[in-house]
Amino acid sequence: MKIYCVGDEILNKVAEPVKNIDSSIKELSREMIETMHKANGIGLAAPQVGLSLRMFVTDVEDDSPRVFINPQIIKTSIEENTYEEGCLSVPGIWAEVKRPAEVTIQAYNEKGNPFTLEARGMLARCIQHEYDHLNGILFINKVDEKKREKILSALEKKAKKQQKKQRR
Repeated sequence: MKIYCVGDEILNKVAEPVKNIDSSIKELSREMIETMHKANGIGLAAPQVGLSLRMFVTDVEDDSPRVFINPQIIKTSIEENTYEEGCLSVPGIWAEVKRPAEVTIQAYNEKGNPFTLEARGMLARCIQHEYDHLNGILFINKVDEKKREKILSALEKKAKKQQKKQRR
């Protein structure tokens, strides 16, 4: 699957709910996990592969791959922490992002079974990062304006270099 990058319009839109959790969604979940692993990621949202669907997958250290369909974060902790984040849709860029330390999320898995999960640590951060994708938010939207401008400028320079290479 192709991973869409910053500048692709789908990344700025609110994703649509999954209407039917059927065999095609189960297959999509499998393909997204495979794509995430090939890209060395720990999370991947459907909009990142060009699909306006409210679903994402995660696979953080000390956990197994998980599928979240039509998720809703129902609770966040008051305690926050800051951690350097990256994103498969913003390649080569890392920035410190402050997020709640713990979250409680409700979703459906790829079999259509509902579940509630209380997460902390890297899993909580990954869930929040991927959940943001479903609402058209990239992690670079969560950093201060000066830092975001530097990131966007760096991405622009990188894109121009790639265009020059492709012309040769």
